[in-house]
Amino acid sequence: MAPLQVYYSGLLFTPRSSLIRVGYLKNLPWVTMAPKVAELWSSLIQTLECHTSEVNSAAFSPDGRLVASASKDQMVILWDTSTGKLCAVLYLVNSAVFSPDGKLVTSASWDKTVRLWDTSTGKECGVLEGHTGFVKSAVFSPDGKLVVTASEDSTVRLWDTLTSKECGILEGHTSQVNSAVFSPDGKLVASASTDNTVRLWDTSGKQCAVLGGHTYDVNSAVFSPDGTLVASASKDRTVRLWDTSTGNECGILEGHTDFVQSAVFSPNGKLVASASRDHTLRLWDTSTGKQCGVLEGHTGEVNSAVFSPDGKLVVSASLDNAVRLWDTSTGKECGVLEGHTDSVISAVFSPDGKLAASASKDKTVRLWDTTIKQCGVLEAHTDNVNSAVFSPDGKLVASASRDTTVGLWDTSTGKQCAILDGHTRDVNSAVFSPDGTLVASASLDKTVRLWNTSTGKECGVLEGHTDFVKSAVFSPDGKLVASASWDKTVRLWDTSTRKQCGVFEGHTNWVHSVVFSLDGKLVASASQDRTVRLWDTSTGREYGVLEGHTGRVNSAVFSPNGKLVASASWDNTVRLWDTRNKTTIEIIKTHTSINVMKFSNDGRHIHTSHGILQLKSSPHSGSNRELPHTLTHSLYVIDQWITWNMKKLLWLPVEYRPSCSAINDTANILVLGSRTGRVIFISIDFTALPVAYLQPPVQIAVIAGKGFLGLVDC
Repeated sequence: MAPLQVYYSGLLFTPRSSLIRVGYLKNLPWVTMAPKVAELWSSLIQTLECHTSEVNSAAFSPDGRLVASASKDQMVILWDTSTGKLCAVLYLVNSAVFSPDGKLVTSASWDKTVRLWDTSTGKECGVLEGHTGFVKSAVFSPDGKLVVTASEDSTVRLWDTLTSKECGILEGHTSQVNSAVFSPDGKLVASASTDNTVRLWDTSGKQCAVLGGHTYDVNSAVFSPDGTLVASASKDRTVRLWDTSTGNECGILEGHTDFVQSAVFSPNGKLVASASRDHTLRLWDTSTGKQCGVLEGHTGEVNSAVFSPDGKLVVSASLDNAVRLWDTSTGKECGVLEGHTDSVISAVFSPDGKLAASASKDKTVRLWDTTIKQCGVLEAHTDNVNSAVFSPDGKLVASASRDTTVGLWDTSTGKQCAILDGHTRDVNSAVFSPDGTLVASASLDKTVRLWNTSTGKECGVLEGHTDFVKSAVFSPDGKLVASASWDKTVRLWDTSTRKQCGVFEGHTNWVHSVVFSLDGKLVASASQDRTVRLWDTSTGREYGVLEGHTGRVNSAVFSPNGKLVASASWDNTVRLWDTRNKTTIEIIKTHTSINVMKFSNDGRHIHTSHGILQLKSSPHSGSNRELPHTLTHSLYVIDQWITWNMKKLLWLPVEYRPSCSAINDTANILVLGSRTGRVIFISIDFTALPVAYLQPPVQIAVIAGKGFLGLVDC
């Protein structure tokens, strides 16, 4: 990244009170509307990016200088916590735990092995082979001389870290073992299994006790700090406490209404924190077995909970993309660490408790300062923004979100002016009527809803689909709405009566999108069944089937004169079809899957979610070609960048990278919707750009990246 681009992005995306923004934002005269950002710096210190798949776990070294992240990409990466730099990559592994002295990392793998790594060199120093199934976990003994592993092969195994040799097979479980841990003194092992039991073993391999009582899979088991108790978390919605000396059950902690994912003791052993799929954490008194706190705030399953070293805080990780901090003395939330763009799998404290590390499905690890208090949340959705679209006059934007709402935004100020709340499931898309007075929203709740844009009130619920509704669109005269559904149908609705006036049946799989021709006489629908179908809106009959794609069809669009249809597919092609004889007249190989398309007004180009195609075919000429193509417009959102003339203009920090976006070409306003729920507006005066950006667009040989012009991209 060039220094100038760092400077531009720093000015725009740093907090409002930061000195660099206050003093130097005036140096960007070409930005006429800056994005709304937080007043103060957040708790986020570093975003550690390198993994190519979801990150399952993160662990601090005992001295806090390193973080190890484990991912489904089968890599463990060691990071320097002070700089965020990558120190080493450990391959073919999917979990990581440091030895007590921090000199080794042990990793469990899907290849049925456990590996030992030297943290100073990043080199492998031992392979522990013997399991016949996936290894679910691997941890060191307190003195670092042994490793205990749990496997899908129903066994627990002990290994000598010096020789890498197996020194014990603990057999007895009748189903996969989910976890195994040492007692604080290293004399016992507790293993949790899907056979509904916890088993205690001594390190010689002898089974000491079978802790039976759970009625469903046991997800995890942990020892209390003094080793006298074991807490087990189960899918039977309970946590159970066990006396390690007798093997007797000494408490059933009941209250959760769904699976309990994990349980952990506080450092002094007086509390247990449990994390559940019921969206809550609960605190329990270990002496009485009574619940002493319900920690509510997450809007998704809670995957993990961990106490801070001093026991004053709990950090939780959730499918709602957030990490939350809780005060154990009051049970109140004292911080929401937001920034991840997908589910957070786990979160842990550093040894001094000043940092937290979180691992997420968004392929990142994030480091947070636990001492910084949050300064409030900007106006935003509370979950992923699925689509954004401008009103016909450009004065409003409608955003559709996974949080079940549609947001209306004033484009002149970037402020939210209404929340359209009524759907009971994710809203996939929202679209304005041609006169801008209505919005139609399509939802996983199987309905389309109509909303009055001036009042924000619901004015119609269009019911009839029997599965998710993926998209809805108004006819050019606004009198009809067409909806596409996973029930394999397209339905027509009268906007004045809110009644269904047509059901188009013929697709053999999900219908993803639907569009009217400009004269309103035809509808084109794109389907998972690899076809585009044309429908006559006056008769309700199928007008034609466009077959040829070898993958699902994402979208279809009519040319301005209605003689052509363009379709985009997962087979990485765009096909042009003659609507009169239903034949393919051109196939363009795009090298990537395109989701959104729109013809230019003259019909010579197709604006897509990954670039612009210059067409060479007339309705009666055949062609099968690959790009190149020429870009005739110059503003795009491509991966991490806003570009102009195919030159990188503004770098987008992780939390601002869009899940969907839209551009108003006339007003030069860019809208970005993110996976965190944030919707931001940026307006650019392109006549005031630096000279280097004002040169003509360049030719490129392939469509690459993620962008669009005047479209919704999601």
